Amino acid sequence: MSEVSAQQNPNAILSDDGVPLKQKLARTTRTLKWRAFLLTLPLVLFLFISFVLPIGQMLLRSVHNPSASNVLPQFAEIIQDWDEQGLPDEAVFAAFVDDMQTAKKNREIGKTIGNLATRMNYEMPGTRSLFTSTGRKVNKIKAGPYKEALLKTNKKWDNPVIWRTLKRVSRDYTPAFYLAALDRKYDDDGNIVRADELYQIYVSNFGKTLGMSVVITFFCFILAFPVAYLLSTLPMRTSNLLMILVLLPFWTSLLVRTTAWIAILQTEGIINDILVYLGVVADDGRIQMIYNQTGTIISMVHILLPFMILPLYSVMKTISPSYMRAARSMGGTPFNAFRRIYFPQTLPGIAAGTLLVFILSIGFYITPALVGGEDGILISNLIAYHIQKSLNWSLGAALGAILLVVILVLYWLYNKLVGIEKLSFG
Repeated sequence: MSEVSAQQNPNAILSDDGVPLKQKLARTTRTLKWRAFLLTLPLVLFLFISFVLPIGQMLLRSVHNPSASNVLPQFAEIIQDWDEQGLPDEAVFAAFVDDMQTAKKNREIGKTIGNLATRMNYEMPGTRSLFTSTGRKVNKIKAGPYKEALLKTNKKWDNPVIWRTLKRVSRDYTPAFYLAALDRKYDDDGNIVRADELYQIYVSNFGKTLGMSVVITFFCFILAFPVAYLLSTLPMRTSNLLMILVLLPFWTSLLVRTTAWIAILQTEGIINDILVYLGVVADDGRIQMIYNQTGTIISMVHILLPFMILPLYSVMKTISPSYMRAARSMGGTPFNAFRRIYFPQTLPGIAAGTLLVFILSIGFYITPALVGGEDGILISNLIAYHIQKSLNWSLGAALGAILLVVILVLYWLYNKLVGIEKLSFG
């Protein structure tokens, strides 16, 4: 093959073994690429299994919920042809009764009447008892007409709204959970409207989460900047000793640090006792600093502060002190020298620290759950509630997907305004 190539291109540069150099270089490059790919394959598989696949499952779960069609497979197919005028015809009732009897008989995991009742209750609160009571009586229906027989078990089946809702929830793919996450719902006629005031909790909590994250990031920056500056200007031996104090919280459990703040901030805690002793507040006027937003912000600032100090320190350590001395020698005041010479050089560290702290604070869960109470919980706590307690996984997945989109949009805006290439973590 190499001889043929050499004959076709007699001017080609050959290697020692007679193979054209260009061909041999391409072969070597291809081999190196495959070798690099095989070396990174374990990492790619790890990222896919632990990161890409769970996010994909979350996004699918947020729109895919076959709870109704699993229990009522025949009914879910037939009901889609109904024009939603009045009550469905006899064939729809017959399919509904047959599927309900089959579900009660089989009792397969994920295909019970209880799963259907829970799914319907998400759309129409208060209908769970209707399905469970009908499930207990459905075996008594032996023959048609099924419409009359079903109405005898419970007169509530005469409500067309229930059947319209059943038609909607019988579809495997639905935007209903995203609507609920945005404080919206379907009304009796199938139109999208605002949810009842009692259920309008998610949009406001998204706003509160973003607002608190901004406040936490701001306080972390205010506290971290002078600490990082001090660490970068002290002699190496002293700065290393102080850096141990910065890193010391990482050696302590997050749960321990959070519960310590409960003891410090509670009304009978250390801070309130000192304020009462100094006469700043009366004994019966102790400040409530825990189980609210104040407690959440204080404890999260303490926990996330090292994540702001370390990027700032890594950048400040590279700034030569001669820049400030040169600015002073040219007549600049200390403030102007700091503002125009030193501070602009710290922007990569500021950008990295603020981005890191902001994203971490948005997804924080344990600390708000322990010290936030009802006022200081974040959107992550509501997601955990639906995943662990209410078992409304689709709504939890929708909330998580919206949070992911919000973070990506903010990251895009941050890149446009600041530039990710300017970030420096050390």
